[in-house]
Amino acid sequence: MSERSPSTAYSSSAHLRLRLLKDRMARLGVAAGGIGVIIAILLIFLYLLYVVAPLGETPEMHQAGSYALPGDAPVLYLAMEEQAEIGAVFYRDGLVRFLSTSDGSPVREIRLPLPAGASVVSFSAARPASGIVALGLSNGQALVVRHHYEVSFPDDKRVITPAIDYPLGDTPVGVMPDDSPLTRVAIQEEEGVFTLAGWSDGKLLALVRAEPQESLLDDEAGFEFTRSSGYTDLDDIVRLLLDPVQQNFYVISRSGELAWFDITDISRVHLKQQLRLTPPGVQVVDAALLAGGNSIMVASDDGSVSQWFSVRDEHNARHMQKIRTFAHEGKLRQLVPEASRKEFVLAADDGRVAIFHTTADHLVLEQRIAEKGLRAVAVAPRSDALWALDDGGFLHFWRVHNEYPEVSWSALWSKVWYEGYDKPAYIWQSSSASNDFEPKLSLTPLTFGTLKAAFYAMLFAIPLSILGAIFTAYFMAPKMRQVVKPTIEIMEALPTVILGFLAGLWLAPLVENYLPGIFAIFMLLPLTTLLAAWLWSRAPAGLRRVVPDGWEAALLVPVVIATVWLALAVSPALEYWLFDGDMPHWLDSRLGIGFDQRNSLVVGLAMGFAVIPTIFSIAEDAIFSVPRHLSNGSLALGATTWQTLVRVVLLTASPGIFSGIMMGVGRAVGETMIVLMATGNTPVMDMSIFQGMRTLSANIAVEMPEAEVGSTHYRVLFLAALVLFVFTFLFNTGAELVRQRLRRKYSSL
Repeated sequence: MSERSPSTAYSSSAHLRLRLLKDRMARLGVAAGGIGVIIAILLIFLYLLYVVAPLGETPEMHQAGSYALPGDAPVLYLAMEEQAEIGAVFYRDGLVRFLSTSDGSPVREIRLPLPAGASVVSFSAARPASGIVALGLSNGQALVVRHHYEVSFPDDKRVITPAIDYPLGDTPVGVMPDDSPLTRVAIQEEEGVFTLAGWSDGKLLALVRAEPQESLLDDEAGFEFTRSSGYTDLDDIVRLLLDPVQQNFYVISRSGELAWFDITDISRVHLKQQLRLTPPGVQVVDAALLAGGNSIMVASDDGSVSQWFSVRDEHNARHMQKIRTFAHEGKLRQLVPEASRKEFVLAADDGRVAIFHTTADHLVLEQRIAEKGLRAVAVAPRSDALWALDDGGFLHFWRVHNEYPEVSWSALWSKVWYEGYDKPAYIWQSSSASNDFEPKLSLTPLTFGTLKAAFYAMLFAIPLSILGAIFTAYFMAPKMRQVVKPTIEIMEALPTVILGFLAGLWLAPLVENYLPGIFAIFMLLPLTTLLAAWLWSRAPAGLRRVVPDGWEAALLVPVVIATVWLALAVSPALEYWLFDGDMPHWLDSRLGIGFDQRNSLVVGLAMGFAVIPTIFSIAEDAIFSVPRHLSNGSLALGATTWQTLVRVVLLTASPGIFSGIMMGVGRAVGETMIVLMATGNTPVMDMSIFQGMRTLSANIAVEMPEAEVGSTHYRVLFLAALVLFVFTFLFNTGAELVRQRLRRKYSSL
């Protein structure tokens, strides 16, 4: 045996060390890449959690000032301007004091022009944004006042100057026709139109509407007054309420009776409904309209607060119905709605305040702010401050941190009875042109839409991709496979925005116009394929030898094309004979199934087309990679080709096939552009294949550019992204566990 030279041994050793170094570098590179992916995913999760976390913050209050209220006259009303730096105190003697809310220092005093011999016996405020208030007088008149705040910036320093004006003039308006004391009064203003309502102890109700007169020569031509009056059988009225649009008038008695009047036309007032709001023996303490004027909040002496608004009955008529009840321990004194949110504040006789949100249906915050009972409470227009007067004559100013009261588990995931709806429902409607809008932030219809879109896409994609992968990997000729497999895989490179564009503008109208033909394709194509295969098996042997083994699939191409063409060609005739010439209308009129042009069928076809390459490629590789000796051994033992495929090949390849399906599901769940462009983006809870949907990803894409950074809407959209992230993670984790189990189970084959 010849010995190797030292140079040869050195070269071999150096080559081995270099190879080991390359192996180590490759191992480190792969490990670094894997760790980098894990870190990137973790960072995405942490960022989503960081943005969503404030939704779970506990609201809090802290005291910013406490001081004695100047003056001895009884206080009628407290109010604050938008910045919560200046507050207004209306006294029963007609004095209005503007104070600094932080320390109580005087800013300005204004004496209202009350008529001689008349005193203030009642008070009412319109919607907070208007600043309109009405003082009911003992002579049956009402003085209408507007407090407002002018902001200037002398020397670049903000200065807020309070002011008072009289929209209907500084002369009180006559409300009661018999000059009886205006025991209760209500007022609303909208676009210059004022409505005043009054009640006297003699059970007389009166309404006055002041509409601005139009003049070509004078912008301030005055008002035209319309009056109406009548008697009511209700005693001891607690509140008169007018909605902001001045169409509904509510009279609430202390015993819990409600009379609801339609005052759209003052000259033709009629009673719409009269009902009881509280159980017998329970009295009403206070009542107010929630922001927007659609809901009546009724506080009772048993500590409960009920919410009422109108719903439609089976005859399409509206009636008032109790929607929900809020419980509070302690004796209530006042109920104050917030200016722009569906929240209200309760003031109790033990010095506590409680803040509730109606849509979220929960107690947001409760805090003792005074040692004595609370006599009057004001909430800042931005809901970030609270000003309260206690029985000892002290004013307490508190800052409130309550940014996201709309969010609760029930508001996000349960059915909610929203204002204007006839029953509880899952609704996503995040914004409106009105500040009185009730946010509807249910994630349930979006999650449902996500699963629905994925379901119909997989319903279309799984059979085609798996069966195609089986034929391509197991039966197809190698040369044909070299053409078919890359062709299908290159489909995955198509941008989804192009697929969505084609689905929305071409496929959706095509499906609508040829709807019977589309369903005919689904029914005829399997039959014609089986028929063609049977006819080929019965063809003469000489003819069948013309086509090499594994190339038979090429013969199905003209069969598929001919079947599709035939189905679409006979579609108008089928629609005329079976569906009265209009299948979408027939579905709606005969079966009650609505039809949207951009629906789940279109999404299933378009998204299924996008998902097929993913599933096909992974499944085909898994089937093709099954060791050939397993198939040969099965065939040698007498099994047929199909028995070998079903009992050996598919079982061995099942982990890979399952992985392909799960990858396809993940792709379908996270798809955005196809769903965004191929559906109507309506967040409805309907499993019908003819209805659209809105998915979590599409909703984020649509609404995130319009969301105010840091708002509830903004953070709930990030919560939707977090839900999608967690759902995908859990789904993929579960799929991997199943795949590993399949691998262990069939690894011995």
